[in-house]
Amino acid sequence: MVRASAGIRQAEAKANRRFEVVTNGFNGLAGKRFHFIGAGGIGMSGLAALLVRHKAKVTGSDQTAGSVIDRLNSSGADIKIGHKEHNLDPATDAVVISAAIREDNPELKLARHLGIRVYKYAEALGRVFNFYSGIAISGTHGKSTSSGWLAYILKNARLDPTFIVGADIPQLGGNSGIGNDKWFVAEACEYDRSFLNLKPQIGCILNIEADHLDYYKDENEIVGAFCDFALGIKPGGVLIANGEDPNVAKVINALPAGVRYETFGFGKGCNYHDGNIEENEGLYSFDVYHIRHGGQDKELLGRTHLSIPGKHNVANALAVVASAINAGVEPKEVLRLLPGFTGVDRRVMLKAKINGITILDDYAHHPTEIRASLKAIKEHYKPKRLWCIFQPHQYSRTRFLLKDFAESFKLADITLMPEIYFVRDSLETKKEVNAQVLVDKIRANGSNAMFIDGFDAICDYLTKRVRKGDVVVTMGAGDVWKVADEYIRWIGKNS
Repeated sequence: MVRASAGIRQAEAKANRRFEVVTNGFNGLAGKRFHFIGAGGIGMSGLAALLVRHKAKVTGSDQTAGSVIDRLNSSGADIKIGHKEHNLDPATDAVVISAAIREDNPELKLARHLGIRVYKYAEALGRVFNFYSGIAISGTHGKSTSSGWLAYILKNARLDPTFIVGADIPQLGGNSGIGNDKWFVAEACEYDRSFLNLKPQIGCILNIEADHLDYYKDENEIVGAFCDFALGIKPGGVLIANGEDPNVAKVINALPAGVRYETFGFGKGCNYHDGNIEENEGLYSFDVYHIRHGGQDKELLGRTHLSIPGKHNVANALAVVASAINAGVEPKEVLRLLPGFTGVDRRVMLKAKINGITILDDYAHHPTEIRASLKAIKEHYKPKRLWCIFQPHQYSRTRFLLKDFAESFKLADITLMPEIYFVRDSLETKKEVNAQVLVDKIRANGSNAMFIDGFDAICDYLTKRVRKGDVVVTMGAGDVWKVADEYIRWIGKNS
């Protein structure tokens, strides 16, 4: 039984209770002063940019300079490098902190002392999001791609949504934007139960797997959190749910009577499903069918194709189709716009093609994502050899999912691995596993893997061994993308 079982018994009461949006502190954004501690994070920067566009006065700080901070400052924010007391104006109306900020942060300590209201990022996002008719895209995998794709379609269908996504969308000029329509598209992350701050009109669950086990006790507790997310959909709203995921099925079964939901997937029993699917060099075309509830009315909506590789993106596309149609876009318009989307930052992203060598960068950091990305790369690029430079993200995630990680690199010809990226881990956790342990497990599963300590050493190894026709992909949620950039610079100098 999932953790939400107690909540399920109260589901009818939750569903019938009048929904109220709490707007305290975020009502009337123009002229309000907001201070962002950890402003350089992808979500934090997106929300800060959104508030700037709402004519709020945005200040803040981050430990590291970079293009994100430069872009915020050029838009009208004032973000400092380094965390210091004097960065915080005592006249600030609210402080927003990222998940990485600890209580001993000098700016946070001062805010507490001054009695300034402090919000976690997800709380602040919810305060703004809940002003709108929200569309929240959740799931263990595919959130950034699907929410970015949906924002792209709504914008090009002239619905002009507001959006915040966990990755840059090159076609939309960043990871956030303010529109003039009622819709707000947001990526909804389950870590820290942060997505429970969002009360959407349309809620979407792409899939549910074990992850963030540094926060959740087990997979059942994760499913319970998704149950609570679904129960937070506004009255009259709809849940768009993966119809083939056994964990999502538990969420659907927990819904009280009268809550509307539609499913998507490859199965013919899903409300939105594919047909006559064809693959050509990793890109898919397919028919889209819609079965209305009751199963008596099955309609062929039309045929479409994708411009981003991987069969997993067919499932993401079906979720986007269902969400867009429920937002009021005509089905044929959705299918017409679907192929125009070319992806979000760091998702099987082409960085360069030089001297017959292809260099890619990808965000995959969970075993399921690794397998999906490697399969997409193999199908689309057909490399002579596929080099995967994988940087594990978190010692705790690596330890909890070690067996699954060890079985995830079979499609890579060579996997090179630096040390695990340290974030949200304790020093005690760091002692329990390391990259060499994972490399040994990968080898024991019959794959070719090697631990190389340091990005410079990895680049040096690549320069001496990669050949024409090979594909090199840097992979992970940390800073492994720097290897791709450095390797590209080296090829450019020596070609």
